[in-house]
Amino acid sequence: MKYCIACSMPLVKKEDFSQGNENSEFCLHCTNENGEVLSCEEIFNGGVKFFLEFLGEDKELAQKVTRKNMSQLSYWQDKNCKELEGEKATDEEFQAVMQKLQA
Repeated sequence: MKYCIACSMPLVKKEDFSQGNENSEFCLHCTNENGEVLSCEEIFNGGVKFFLEFLGEDKELAQKVTRKNMSQLSYWQDKNCKELEGEKATDEEFQAVMQKLQA
């Protein structure tokens, strides 16, 4: 299975890919209508919003999980992204959230 290199969303259906292009490395949420990759801030905020749907009101944990998730992705390794600075979820916190997503 392919995953978005900017947010790690699973790319399962054609509609999951940026512009429906199954050769894209990005999901529909990480690009604009022209297929250009959104800013780190926009993708980070989208990740926080996504995780808040599963974590309730724990915005701090949603930010830490998003920060850890994005920091592990190859796309962000050579990018200067201030949103990825700061406290990240522990391995245990991250795994607990990932297991909750799969439930």
